[in-house]
Amino acid sequence: RFTRSALMAATLLSAGASYAQELTFGYVPASLEYPYNVQTAAGFTEAAEKAGVKVVVLDPRGSVEKQGNAIDDLLTQNVDAVGFLPLDSVVAESFVDKINEAGKPVVAIAAQVGDPNTRAVDDPYPGLSALVATDNFKAGYVSGEMAAGLLPKDRTAKIAIVEGDPAYAVVKLDTDGFKAALDKAGANYEIVAAQPTNWTPDEGEAVCQNFLTAHEDLDMIFSQADDMAIGCARAIEAADSKVTLIATGGGSKLGYDAIKNGEMYGSVCTRPKLLGELMFQAMYEAVTNPDTPKARYVSYDMPQITKDSLDSCPEQW
Repeated sequence: RFTRSALMAATLLSAGASYAQELTFGYVPASLEYPYNVQTAAGFTEAAEKAGVKVVVLDPRGSVEKQGNAIDDLLTQNVDAVGFLPLDSVVAESFVDKINEAGKPVVAIAAQVGDPNTRAVDDPYPGLSALVATDNFKAGYVSGEMAAGLLPKDRTAKIAIVEGDPAYAVVKLDTDGFKAALDKAGANYEIVAAQPTNWTPDEGEAVCQNFLTAHEDLDMIFSQADDMAIGCARAIEAADSKVTLIATGGGSKLGYDAIKNGEMYGSVCTRPKLLGELMFQAMYEAVTNPDTPKARYVSYDMPQITKDSLDSCPEQW
């Protein structure tokens, strides 16, 4: 009996492996210019390799039009499932609808599909197989909890926010979560400035230079990603300022070093490589099991990262 069971299991495993080898999944990130997005692709590709699934990764280089064209290319290639990192949350609805019409499972990663003003992050767009994302409201909230303990208590604290690209839903969610935590803590604060960037250290540096020039009595700068915080730290050092710098969207190697060296107080752990792995899993489940529920929301825990907890965030992308 044991021999027969073992033989059956081996046969099933073999069949599963050969089936996986016949599958091809496509992924269209927002832009592989950014380390975060590169890590999502790495997590996705490595998970696919372990499962024996072929992958096609097409880089739209930050263009919504090229992202749409890349999705068309994947459908023409007849891939078995499509994953993408939305560049524009509202336009992304039409991409999801198109992939659905082609009869393919579709998973969005890292950013919402649908207007973030009307759709909650944990309520994925109905056409999606899954939304695999950092809960950015929660990420902002964790930053706000950190900030509340650092702000002066004897006066109204002045805070400036280094935002990401305004086309990304995460920008509003990060800020809303940040303010919600400060309000819950009863913090006495004022947001005196907020300025968008294209997610790069250079723009983070330029924006923070503007903040420090316009508001010499600034208490804190909140950056919506490690990348801008790295540039912001340069601006703070050049101005010989004592402003406190915190971030969300953290966990990068550069961010780790900045916290370790005291250039930034802390950040919030985000794990893009894990997101890529989870995206693959969601796509694989949708393809191999037709009964898999649609519009699933998949996320993970996000601890604070400070000097005392640097190793609580394992990826260091």
